[in-house]
Amino acid sequence: MRGHRLRLDVGEAAMIPTFAHALCDDAAVFPPGLAPLAEAVPAHRAHRAAPYADLVGPLVVPATALDELDRLLGDEPLDVSITAPGGPCQAAKALARAAELPVTVRGLEIAVPPGMQPDEFFRVLGRTTAPVYVEIPRDDRRPAMIAAVAARRHRAKFRTGGVKAHLYPSPDELAAGIKAAVDARLPFKATAGLHHPVRNTDPETGFHQHGFLNLLLATDAALRGRPVAELAAILADRDAPSVASRVSSLGEARTIAARGRFLSFGTCSITDPLNELADLGLLASALQECTR
Repeated sequence: MRGHRLRLDVGEAAMIPTFAHALCDDAAVFPPGLAPLAEAVPAHRAHRAAPYADLVGPLVVPATALDELDRLLGDEPLDVSITAPGGPCQAAKALARAAELPVTVRGLEIAVPPGMQPDEFFRVLGRTTAPVYVEIPRDDRRPAMIAAVAARRHRAKFRTGGVKAHLYPSPDELAAGIKAAVDARLPFKATAGLHHPVRNTDPETGFHQHGFLNLLLATDAALRGRPVAELAAILADRDAPSVASRVSSLGEARTIAARGRFLSFGTCSITDPLNELADLGLLASALQECTR
């Protein structure tokens, strides 16, 4: 996580292309960043006031942090997405607590407890007006859960990494999930492990990390009816210039369609994606790195 500062030329603004609008949910308080919430809130406000604000989604906070968040906000409102790793009961309680705060809940990201089936999950969750993202289990419940989430017009969440190697799905597994979601007309977000635009191997951990641009291209391919094997090959592509070129060549209609399915991803750094997209030539020339 490089945390670079950015410099904008005087009189210019950072023109965020369509593919990157609201692409980066601010997950600064989660690993590996682990920023204290007292630092993450003002930093998020600064991002949302910056020339690159169009890139930035809500601040992602765990359900257990809402009491602390209350003490930090004052009367100034904030867009948040709330994670509930404990499942739908925790999510329902968190949503009730959030109703007491000056926040707009842009997402309620809910894990599915081991063994819990779709009917029980949604019975416990109850009715909610907040956008719901259900973290799709990586087991034989996946097809039924995707069907149930789509039927209720909620959204999916795919875990794409974490602090241990087994948390990273293979290109084949992730491709099958994306294909199933797109076929079900189910929008989704991704979380964890997407530290770079293009697939790579982390030199410190040796983990093979997915690239968020690869996910965008795989979503586009799924929308065009391409098979899982082709999506997996796209997710496995490490040729950064080629991936960037294909993203820039999508065109407006295909880009909008792909982003209508792949909604966003969580990142513990906002400036890292900005700088790396600039390195790939995918951002306006106004956006420059100040330090390396």
